[in-house]
Amino acid sequence: MIHPSQTSTLIDGIKFGTDGWRGVIAADFTFDRVQYVAAIAAQVLADSYGRETNSRTVVVGYDRRFLSEEFARAIAESVRAAGFDVLLSKSYAPTPAFSWAAKQQNALGALVITASHNPGKYSGLKVKGAFGGSVAPAVTQQIEARLPAGLKAAATPGELQTFDPWQSYCEGLRTKVDVSIIRDAIQKGELTVFADVMHGAAAGGLEQLLGIPIREINSDRDPLFGGGAPEPLPKYLSELFHQVHSYRQAHPTGLSVGLVFDGDSDRIAAVDGRGTFLSSQILIPILLEHLAVNRGFTGEFIKTISGSDLMPKVAALYGLPVYETPIGYKYIADRMLEANVLLGGEESGGIGYGNHIPERDALLSALYVLEAIVKFNADLSDLYHNLQKRADFSSNYDRIDLPLAGMEARARLVEQLQAQPLTEIAGQKVVDCLTVDGYKFRLDDGRWLLIRFSGTEPVLRLYCEAKTMQQVHETLDWAKEWASKA
Repeated sequence: MIHPSQTSTLIDGIKFGTDGWRGVIAADFTFDRVQYVAAIAAQVLADSYGRETNSRTVVVGYDRRFLSEEFARAIAESVRAAGFDVLLSKSYAPTPAFSWAAKQQNALGALVITASHNPGKYSGLKVKGAFGGSVAPAVTQQIEARLPAGLKAAATPGELQTFDPWQSYCEGLRTKVDVSIIRDAIQKGELTVFADVMHGAAAGGLEQLLGIPIREINSDRDPLFGGGAPEPLPKYLSELFHQVHSYRQAHPTGLSVGLVFDGDSDRIAAVDGRGTFLSSQILIPILLEHLAVNRGFTGEFIKTISGSDLMPKVAALYGLPVYETPIGYKYIADRMLEANVLLGGEESGGIGYGNHIPERDALLSALYVLEAIVKFNADLSDLYHNLQKRADFSSNYDRIDLPLAGMEARARLVEQLQAQPLTEIAGQKVVDCLTVDGYKFRLDDGRWLLIRFSGTEPVLRLYCEAKTMQQVHETLDWAKEWASKA
C-alpha cells in the first residue's frame, strides 16, 4: 500500500485539464506518478460505470510518443495490481480507437497514454468512460480528490490480455461511409489524397480504411515531431503545402486534398487543391451540408462559442437545431449523450458524430470529407465559397495564444474584466457580452472577440471573427495591447 504520508511528493502538481493530465516527461510525468494516478483512475471508473457495465475491465492504449509503450505497460500492471482486468493494446492507435474499444468491450473505460498535440517533451494520460468518450469533469475531479488518500493493492490482482486496437475500429468506421466511391475515385485518378499524420497515431490509418495506398507524409515515428508539435496548424505543415503545390503544378486538373491529423488523431484540418489551409471553422459547415444533403441526416448541431457564425447559418439552411457550449469537447460529448445529435465540433479541430461514439474522431472526419468531395465533385474551398454565398455570410478568423508574465498578470486581467467591463474594442462599440466561457464580445459591425484564460497556465487565448482579415488582425492587435497594459 502507498500510505497517505508518502503521496504528497508523488501527487504534487498533478492537475487534470480539459482532456486529461499532461506533464513533461521525467520531470512531471514519471513512471511512479502515472502508475499511481492510473490505479486511482481505474477505481473511479469502477465507481462511475461499474454498476451499468457490470465489468472490471479497463482498456489501456498509447500513441507514438517517447516511452509511450513503456508507460502503457507500466499503468497496465498498476491497474491489474489494483484488482482490475486489463486489455492492453498491441500497438499505437488513435485515441478514438481506444474510446471505441471501451464501448465495444463493455469496459469500465480506457486509459490512454498521449499528450495529443503538445510538443515532444510532454506525455499525458487521457481518461475515457464506458460510453466511449471523455469522462465528465466531475469524474476527473474525483480522481484528483482521491490522490492524497493513498492506494492499497488488491488481494487478488486482475488478468492482463492484449488486443489489436485497429481491426474493430476500422470495421466500425467503414460502416458509416461509402468507402467504395472514395476508393474508386482515387484509383481512377479523379481524386488524389495527401495525409500529413505528423509522426502521430494516425499513421497508416487511411490506407487501412480505404484498402489502397495514399500519399502519406511524416509517417515515421519521430518523438520530437520534426522540432515542432503534432498540431494541425499551418506553421507545422510546410512539407504538405510543398507537396500539394507541386502536385497542382504538374496536374492542373482533377481533384486533390491534403488531410492533417494531430498527434493522437482526434483533431483534423485540411489543405484544399490549391494549397490553402482549411481549419475546422471551414470544414464543419461543409460537413454539415454533406451529411444533410448527401446522407439525409438530421439532428442537432453542437458548436462551441468560438465556432464561426457561418455554422448556425448553414444549419438553418437545412433546418438543423443549434446548441452552443463552452469550449472543450467534453461539453459536446455530454450533450451527445442526452440529445439526438448530427454533429458536434470545435474550432480547434475536434469533430464528432451522433452515429458514432461521443468522441471527436479525425479519421472518421477525414472519410466524410473525402466522401463530400467525391459526392459533390468539387474542391473543398469551392464548396465553402458556395456555402458562404447561399448563407449570405462571409468572414475571416484567427486565434492567438498570448503568454502572460505570470498567474498574477492573469488575475489582474480577470479582475479588470469584471470590475471594468469593456464597452469599446478597436473603435467599435460592444453590443453584447457572453460570459459562459471567458468573455465573448460582439461588436457593432458584426465582428466578435473572445477572451479566454487557460485554467492551468498564464496564457491568454484570443479569438476573433470579422468580415475581413484586416479587421481580425486589428481586433487581435487591440486585445494584445489591452492585455499588455494590465
